[in-house]
Amino acid sequence: MLSIIIPSYKDPYLWKTIDSILQNARGEIEIIAVFDGYWPPAPILEEPRVRYIHLGRNRGMRRAINAGVDIARGEFIMRTDEHCAFGPGFDVILTSECEPNWIVTPRRYFLDPVKWEIMNIPPVDHMKLKIQRVNERVRKFTGVEAPGDDSQPIQESMAMQGSCWMMPRSWWDKVIVELQNEGYGPHYQDSHEMVFKTWQAGGKLMVNKKTWHAHKHRSFPRTHNNGTTENPSNNEACWTYALSVWEEYYNKEIKPKWGM
Repeated sequence: MLSIIIPSYKDPYLWKTIDSILQNARGEIEIIAVFDGYWPPAPILEEPRVRYIHLGRNRGMRRAINAGVDIARGEFIMRTDEHCAFGPGFDVILTSECEPNWIVTPRRYFLDPVKWEIMNIPPVDHMKLKIQRVNERVRKFTGVEAPGDDSQPIQESMAMQGSCWMMPRSWWDKVIVELQNEGYGPHYQDSHEMVFKTWQAGGKLMVNKKTWHAHKHRSFPRTHNNGTTENPSNNEACWTYALSVWEEYYNKEIKPKWGM
């Protein structure tokens, strides 16, 4: 079984995302929608493959993902944003070709959420992880689109957006354990944390281009928010914390491996 976790906070596209998953899944799945301290407008979909968690107060994306994983029953776990569409059979394709020490992300298209259609923009497959300067004081880890090997349907990547990923539950329990909130804050950089932990444990981040998800394009208005006020408004403390934990490892181990 694949357990699909959707951390949710007031996004009107949640139900379309759930419907896309239900329509395109071909194997045994469960969807776990985590309502992060709010109730969506009625009616709530009643479907045997969909489960719900309501957090008593708004706790942020990372804690919502952790709560969903805690009750997940699947051999594999997947996280997706609440404004995504999916390709036919995405679940079977991702789980059937996943090694025990992999995090896998599907090819990423761009979604027009109003028309609920894929936009005519080339997809993103391969990304590199770099340190980007935000201003004179602050730098941060960021994933940027980079050329890959088009001949390989499944290839290793250095970074991912984080809008959709999947891994064996056993890898989460052994390596990830839970997404850390202290330092990182409740919302962002979950993909960087997981990838660094995976590399240290001898695993890989892979892109499976045999299937896809489409994530809402940034040109459309923001229709959701995170709610919590724990992060500073510019996230500078969180970015700085991630660098304090991983920058030396990145410079000494990761950049040489990737020829950077």
